[in-house]
Amino acid sequence: MATLTKIRPRALVRASGGPRYAVALAVDALGTGLLRPFLLLYGVTVLRLSAPVTGIAMTGGVVVGLVCMPAVGRWLDRGARSSVVAASMLVRVLGVVLLLATPAGYAWPFAAAALFLGIGNQAWPAAHAALVATVSHGRERDTALAGGRALRNAGLGVGALLATACLAGGTTALQALAAVTGLAYLTAAALAWSVHLHADPSATLADNRAGEPAPRMRALLAANVVYVFCLNVPEIALPLVLVTQMHASPMWSAAIFVANTVLVVTLQVPVTVLMSRFSRRTVLALAGVVLTASYLGFLAATSLGPGWGAPAVAAVSVVCTVGEIIYAGSATALVTALAPPHVLGRTLARFELSTGFGLAVSPAAITALAPHGPAALWGTLATATLLSACAVAPAKTVPFPRPQRVRGAGSCSSVE
Repeated sequence: MATLTKIRPRALVRASGGPRYAVALAVDALGTGLLRPFLLLYGVTVLRLSAPVTGIAMTGGVVVGLVCMPAVGRWLDRGARSSVVAASMLVRVLGVVLLLATPAGYAWPFAAAALFLGIGNQAWPAAHAALVATVSHGRERDTALAGGRALRNAGLGVGALLATACLAGGTTALQALAAVTGLAYLTAAALAWSVHLHADPSATLADNRAGEPAPRMRALLAANVVYVFCLNVPEIALPLVLVTQMHASPMWSAAIFVANTVLVVTLQVPVTVLMSRFSRRTVLALAGVVLTASYLGFLAATSLGPGWGAPAVAAVSVVCTVGEIIYAGSATALVTALAPPHVLGRTLARFELSTGFGLAVSPAAITALAPHGPAALWGTLATATLLSACAVAPAKTVPFPRPQRVRGAGSCSSVE
């Protein structure tokens, strides 16, 4: 199995869709980082809605976004690539426009804005993965997907920092923040559209098996629901445990979140390249083992008490982040490699559905388990994750599907 020994920036940008598309990704991530963490504050502070109403509207947007995923998958399977990415950005522009036009005290326009923002946020990952899979192949594609994730995390982090600095400005600053976000999405959509990438429809026609995922894919999608809990550990589980149970300073939670972002940005591509010497399914199983070890580490760290407990949790969080990095670098790559070209869009849509479902249920599961003690929380997560790792581990070598012709970007590529 060929491996990548060097990370060549130009080759990575080319494999990711080209310079314009890379800029589109960065601008889109910056806009999302500006608004997404503070959408709840916008509803409560600017529109004077109650927190429960605002939260329900945001949750509804996520749910409707997931419901739209099958349609996104079918669109991708008809050959669309850059147009779907651009559409996922444009629909968020519409969401921001509705947000800015919503009068104070009106819940329904805010709910409509959250709906369009949710559709765009849910559609983007599958569309992006399909585009990358069309312009690159093999381990180069895996590295390009990892590079896109690192770039997106960097943009989200910078956007969140800028938004935090603007919060002191109150209502006016939040409205300006929303307007800048809309402009960022519009710019990103124009850049993505300019790539003009479209797969050959004759290579993506569905056959009689197109509607049903293979058994090994179903097992992978089920395991992914558990794996994605790791993404909410730094944001929900650790702050909940540190602040409410260990009575540690909130600064520990903030430091862990910042460290998580920095590690993902700096290590995602190198770790993905390092893991390229092993099969994708082996790497995904290894991610489950590392995450399981980190959950058991959290269980041990929380037993140390208030003195050493918080530093120990912070140290173990690094192991959890490494597991997250290994998971993120292998999961989408494995799904893309397993998917036949004619159902690539629908397969990625199903994967995004499993990811979205896991992200949706994990806060409720974590907050329900935490009051029953560390053993209930971390023991359950460790057991479920280890079982998921076992479910994805026994796999045969992934074959290379037939090449796929593409139009656009001035070249022809094949996908694995």
